[in-house]
Amino acid sequence: MWMPTQPPTLARLMAIQLDWTSVIPALAVLALALYLLGVIRLRRSGVGWAWHRTMTFTLGVLSVLAVTATGVQGYGMVLFSIHMSQHMVLSMVSPILLLLGAPVTLALRTLPRGHERAGASRRWLLVALHSRFAAVVSHPGFTMPLFIASLYGIYFTPLVDLMMENAVGHIVMLGHFLVTGLLFFGGVLAVDPWPHSSRHPVRMLELLLPMPMHAFFGVAIMMASTPLVRIFSDPPAAWDIDPMADQSTAGSLTWVFGELPTILVLGVVFFSWVASDERRNRAADRAEARSGDLDLAAYNAHLAQLAQQSARSPGTDAVPSR
Repeated sequence: MWMPTQPPTLARLMAIQLDWTSVIPALAVLALALYLLGVIRLRRSGVGWAWHRTMTFTLGVLSVLAVTATGVQGYGMVLFSIHMSQHMVLSMVSPILLLLGAPVTLALRTLPRGHERAGASRRWLLVALHSRFAAVVSHPGFTMPLFIASLYGIYFTPLVDLMMENAVGHIVMLGHFLVTGLLFFGGVLAVDPWPHSSRHPVRMLELLLPMPMHAFFGVAIMMASTPLVRIFSDPPAAWDIDPMADQSTAGSLTWVFGELPTILVLGVVFFSWVASDERRNRAADRAEARSGDLDLAAYNAHLAQLAQQSARSPGTDAVPSR
């Protein structure tokens, strides 16, 4: 794994750095390629796909690459602030953008249907979505504790030093952050068919409940009087970086990253709620209109029947038609 020898600058942080440990970047590029292939296939079949879905998914992949395929990956092994930037992007930014791209919906629309071999991929996806395992890991009772444990359970225990000792542990940690974010925000955003999704007010509550714990975690790092992570306690002397100041910066980043994405997702869920109510009201109006038309038709048919009976019976007054 590439490791930096000079102090960080914007150019060094953004420089492309790929090697045998670039597992997450490879998977991200593969996901984007499959997504774009699905969009092309859908449009060739004459079915449209919202451009903003493609844009948000692409931005999500780019955000993953920005912190795993660049100098950020190496500097994240040396400086707490850079590492925490990786953590926050992968758990709070990338998942939101990826999920807003509705990749599951796209897959369900483009994968072949049927019971033959060609439709196996779609059947497997549906089986996975409806499995007991998916229902458990997507339930708020699992995702919220997992989200909080990814902060306190890692950084306030020896686990962080254990995982940061080598490149493989670091990759596993970063992958865990991304998966945790996808599980947590998947049910809250509910853009795709999801194994567990609550009503809009409950989803907003699910989003807000962990946030005080997230903010307190950031403040705790900022206020700590000793280094929390051994591997970040001794940056190269030539870089002239105070590890405690860097740790305080890491706490500040955690706090900010916890607030801004939350506000964004809260807005998305709220407007989704409003749009859902409007669709429900329009459907109710259409149903009422159809019911009214049927009632009117039945009434007119009844009047016509009475008129026919009156015509057969001389001296009977005609019933006025409506």
